[in-house]
Amino acid sequence: MKALSLLCLFVFFPLLLLAQVTENYPVHPDAQPQEGVPKGEVLKFTFETSKIFPGTWREYWVYVPAQYQPSQPACVYVNQDGVQWQAPAVFDNLIHKKEMPVTIGVFVMHGRVKAAKPDDALDRFNRSFEYDGLGDNYVRFLLEELLPDVETRKTSDGRAIRLSQKGNDRAIGGSSSGAVCAFTAAWERPDAFSRVFSTIGTYVGLRGADRYPTLIRKVEPKPLRVFLQDGANDHNIYAGDWFMANQMMERALTFAGYEVQHIWGEGAHNGKHGMAIFPDAMRYLWKGWPEPIKTGVSKNQMLTDILVPNEGWQLVGEGYRSAEGLSANAKGEVSFTDGPAGKQWKADLDNKLSQVGGKTVPTSNGLKGNFSVMASNGNSYVTSSSMNANGLSEVWLIRPGGKRVKVDTGLMLASGVALSPDQTLLYVADNRSHWVYSFSIATDGTLTNKQKYYWLHSPDTAEDAGAEGLKTDRDGRLYVASRMGVQVCDQAGRVNVILPTPNGKVSSICFGGANFDLLYATCGDKVYRRKLNAKGANAWEKPIKPTAPRL
Repeated sequence: MKALSLLCLFVFFPLLLLAQVTENYPVHPDAQPQEGVPKGEVLKFTFETSKIFPGTWREYWVYVPAQYQPSQPACVYVNQDGVQWQAPAVFDNLIHKKEMPVTIGVFVMHGRVKAAKPDDALDRFNRSFEYDGLGDNYVRFLLEELLPDVETRKTSDGRAIRLSQKGNDRAIGGSSSGAVCAFTAAWERPDAFSRVFSTIGTYVGLRGADRYPTLIRKVEPKPLRVFLQDGANDHNIYAGDWFMANQMMERALTFAGYEVQHIWGEGAHNGKHGMAIFPDAMRYLWKGWPEPIKTGVSKNQMLTDILVPNEGWQLVGEGYRSAEGLSANAKGEVSFTDGPAGKQWKADLDNKLSQVGGKTVPTSNGLKGNFSVMASNGNSYVTSSSMNANGLSEVWLIRPGGKRVKVDTGLMLASGVALSPDQTLLYVADNRSHWVYSFSIATDGTLTNKQKYYWLHSPDTAEDAGAEGLKTDRDGRLYVASRMGVQVCDQAGRVNVILPTPNGKVSSICFGGANFDLLYATCGDKVYRRKLNAKGANAWEKPIKPTAPRL
């Protein structure tokens, strides 16, 4: 019996110790008021005129440091869930010691849609909806609605509040869902927020944030600096394991070349550790300011293979109603159409734009075409933008003599179409799903072996990837114009790289330039291009057999 008691003690003692873990963190000296340090003031306001989150009411607080002068727009720190971390005292001390710039703090609560009869019904609480959701809704709310409202206010002594508009002058932070909200805001708009404080962040499967570690590895790196904190006893519940998710975030950010610092503890899902480290996190985030935060170098092999250092997107033209329909001729000159207006434009090898005629010519043989590609043997493949009796779109083969043959009828909305470099496979995008289909091309030009082959990423704000234009390079990679930018896939059907454009969704792409190493993209009212370490596979040229893929 004594031996059994000792065995039980041996087995359960570690569990007893774990259960008795207490979180005792010393109060950081910079989180306490200090003698001789000028104190800023904290103002309280409400906001209830949001169009992005209609019907919501919320409170927010504005901290204005004593050193602030309206002649110079101040740096900005935005925090979700109101005032946390003894932030006003921390800012007083760090600004006084010049360890962070003169910074106005905006501490905002989530929205609530108030019940008409509060005695009979609950308010609708928007916290998870606003904070855990992916996409740009919340950062748009900050930039288009809340921060402009802040700038209508004045300090108690009548000073106007002016906020810097530069992303390098702005930080954002929070805890739990507020932390993932802060990261999402910076991820969506690194031009508006470049510094992120995240404690006990909810990077799990509540509303899709568990996708971040994968997206961070695939998306071209952004100029962000991130501070992460979590504890080993954080939540491990239906949506995931918070501590493991935060570690996956740190590893993904490190892999992708971001400036990231982390502190792991033993704590649970609370703000105790976050409060203890907040002053040092602020020092880290603001170190070296005003020097801009730089974009890091990812370890993603495909990014390394195709990107040219220091070569980003360049504007070709803007002001169109809807630029689309990119194509290149044998010289590498690129043409596109201003959709509703029907005007055609050409960019020559010197990137000079000129209008090259009237309205777009309809597809031959009476087809209402969407996208098309012509193989070197003269066969053309056209995706139809009209639906058949079953509500599905069609893919057509047009032979050199003009005869047309229906070769597929099963896609919800067939859009972009491209040939493999060896011209034995046809790729067709389904605009209303997250798939690009692969077909084998038979000797008579018809299609066989249909397969949902390329799996694409879809944004949280849509039900599909919105795939449109397709192009291949000479190494067999497939480039897909999508809602998330240009998704680049390997031959095995996997997205390895996502190249966001400066203004969002891409509708068409092509390779142009004298060496066909310039990737062009139409994005709403703008056309961009960027130089790549890859060359387009031109369908009119002799087929090329690419290197076999890694499986």
